[in-house]
Amino acid sequence: MSSILSTLLVSAGALDAYSQSLNVIQNNVSNASTPGYAAQTQSLVAESFSPTEGLQGGVQAGEVVSSRDDYMEQTYRQQNTQLGTATQNVSSLTSLQTVFSISGDTGISYSLTNLLSSFSAWAESPTDTTSQQSVLNNASDLASSFQQAASSLDTIRQNTESQIGDTVDTINQLAGQLAKYNGQIMNGDTSDAGLDAQIHSTLDQLSQYVNFTAAKQANGTYSVLINGQSPLVMQNQAFNISDQMVQPTNPAPTNSGSSDPPPLAQITASDGTDITAQITGGQLGSLLNFRNVVLPSYIGDAYQQGSLNTMAQQFADTVNNALTSGEVSSGPPAVNGVALFTYDTTNNTDVAASMAVNPDITAGQLAPISTAGGTTTSNGVALSLAQLTTPQSAADEINGESYTQYYGDMATDVGNQLQAATNEQTVQQSAVAQAQNLIQQTSGVSLDEEAVTLVQFQRAYEANSQMVNVLDTLTADTINMLSSAGA
Repeated sequence: MSSILSTLLVSAGALDAYSQSLNVIQNNVSNASTPGYAAQTQSLVAESFSPTEGLQGGVQAGEVVSSRDDYMEQTYRQQNTQLGTATQNVSSLTSLQTVFSISGDTGISYSLTNLLSSFSAWAESPTDTTSQQSVLNNASDLASSFQQAASSLDTIRQNTESQIGDTVDTINQLAGQLAKYNGQIMNGDTSDAGLDAQIHSTLDQLSQYVNFTAAKQANGTYSVLINGQSPLVMQNQAFNISDQMVQPTNPAPTNSGSSDPPPLAQITASDGTDITAQITGGQLGSLLNFRNVVLPSYIGDAYQQGSLNTMAQQFADTVNNALTSGEVSSGPPAVNGVALFTYDTTNNTDVAASMAVNPDITAGQLAPISTAGGTTTSNGVALSLAQLTTPQSAADEINGESYTQYYGDMATDVGNQLQAATNEQTVQQSAVAQAQNLIQQTSGVSLDEEAVTLVQFQRAYEANSQMVNVLDTLTADTINMLSSAGA
């Protein structure tokens, strides 16, 4: 009788273990498409079996084991961070490329070509009022083109700064979620597969915004460090980062020609420490590089004038110097020429934005006559300006090139950067997809495998259930037999 009861207990224990296994399978199937979820396996532990020693054997449910591979997860996040960088680079550079168009009938390139052509026409007819007015009109168009380009770059700058703020807010929000999840773990939810999925899904989201390292601690919580250095999440506490615009002081500013250069974006840790240099990847890393490195190369900052301002100032100065050195009339008395362009002379990072045609100049005040070297040439100044198309001396060049070539180089550089970013985005999309596939193969839920396992446990469950029924019948028969014998 005791043997039958022992066997009955063993079968009942097996049913309990199988029931737990079936629950794990059901949970896997339910979460097959849940972001961050890793397939779970119910381990089964064999009980000691030795009939001679009274050990009845059987099975009991062990720990639920996760299939998650932390190394693959880390690899995926690294690739996703690089994809976030490349994707944001493409977006930022696409907006920048529209500013430096070299095609169409608008923009600096088109206006510059028209002005240089009008200089040539004026050189042929230096006293023709139509040719003179054409010079003024095209000069005004060029100044407006510089202003428009500067305005567009300023809009891009403002949008980038806004994006930086939004991205910082998103990072802080995700950090707060991770801190909350860590708090749940510290309160005892150490083996919750759903909580584990939420943590890793949040880490995956965070990886597209900023470069970080995440390490699982002995108590099951995750510590997150920006660039492996600055704490973002520690146990159940999030350390918010902040963004601000500042004038840099280290190294000391070198652009002495600017009284009010554009500031740079800075990210600070929760304790106020500047961690801008640590943020090198993800959407935030891309935005910081675009705002602090790419844009200043065109609009200037505390260390440089910016190529757009440099071009505007040198072209304006070249034209003005030529005109003011010439004469409108040889006289007597001689009438000296006046400057064609004006701009803000106190801030060399504001030249393009402030460039304009001298409001006091008239068509008749354009000075075509050159008196260089003591020789009077009726169209000498006009000819020298016309030759800016193909400069004859270094004084008429900018960085060893014509102004047309210099602007073309700016446009080409933007295009090359965009092409490189687009190629990198394509590569990283493939790398992320491969990393996701590896994770899916290793720790994802395979519905086919779960179905096979489900059938196996279902059969084992049914067999043990049948054994319990048989043992129940034997027990009842034995009791009846004993009762009859006693009577």
